[in-house]
Amino acid sequence: MLGESQDEHRKAQRRPTLKGARIVFNSDRSTFDCTVRNLSRQGAKLQVGSSIGIPDSFDLILPNTARQPCKVVWRKQREVGVEFIGVN
Repeated sequence: MLGESQDEHRKAQRRPTLKGARIVFNSDRSTFDCTVRNLSRQGAKLQVGSSIGIPDSFDLILPNTARQPCKVVWRKQREVGVEFIGVN
C-alpha cells in the first residue's frame, strides 16, 4: 500500500492526531496557527493555511506540552513536515 511504503522511511512510526498548535518564530513576534495531523517522538506533519512565510526552523507549541524546536524537512502548499531538533 502507498501509505505503508512512506512509513518505512521514517525513524519512528507516527500516530494520526488532530490537535491545534502554534508555529512561533522571530523571537515570538510571529506566529501561525496549525493543526498537527500526525505525530511521533521525532517529528510531525502540520496542516497550515499556507506554507508561504513559514521559516525553515521554528518552535512548535502544543497545548500542555513544552515548546519544541523544529526543522522543516518537506513542505507542500498547505502541509509542512518537521523533525524535532534535539530528539534522538
